[in-house]
Amino acid sequence: MSGQDSGRRLERGSEIVLASHNEGKLREFSLLLAESGIMVRSAAELSLPEPEETAADFEGNALIKAEAAAKATGLPALADDSGFCVAALDGRPGVYSARWAGPQRDMTLAMNRVHEEMQASGSADKAASFVVVLCLAWPDGTHRFVRGECRGQVSWPPRGTHGHGYDPIFIPEGESRTFAEMAETEKNRFSHRGQAMQQFLKECVA
Repeated sequence: MSGQDSGRRLERGSEIVLASHNEGKLREFSLLLAESGIMVRSAAELSLPEPEETAADFEGNALIKAEAAAKATGLPALADDSGFCVAALDGRPGVYSARWAGPQRDMTLAMNRVHEEMQASGSADKAASFVVVLCLAWPDGTHRFVRGECRGQVSWPPRGTHGHGYDPIFIPEGESRTFAEMAETEKNRFSHRGQAMQQFLKECVA
């Protein structure tokens, strides 16, 4: 069987591969999945190569990563593709959010670019959102998608030392603090990834 399957679920207590080499994501997903007893192994731990993300949308890139990890390990694999979408920049950096940090993954460089391009745009619109798509794939090609979004606005200069990525320049709706000024457990209650994981637990875990 292959293709998208809206009914297939993981058994509680399953072992899965997180198709990411990002330690921050591994901590975040492990914490969110702990209540289900699901054991998360990382792509880095299993020495999996990182496939090239060639899709034009979050769903496509998440599927590329999840399928590659599932086929390489024979285990169900969970991948995410997420991005920081800024209204004044027509949704950029979006799927290119990691690439804006350059080969060294320098997030200071990426955040500065967002700030500079917003200034150059001449727009006063500070609206932004974090979007994430989760893809759960099995070795036989079956897969499922879950999407989460957290809206808010860009804040400058960067504030806070927690979190990762663009967290220091994003204030979610209803808050005065950036994601990077919140503890991880607090951020997870309403972050894009926290929302997607709650939906994932409801729809994809038996």
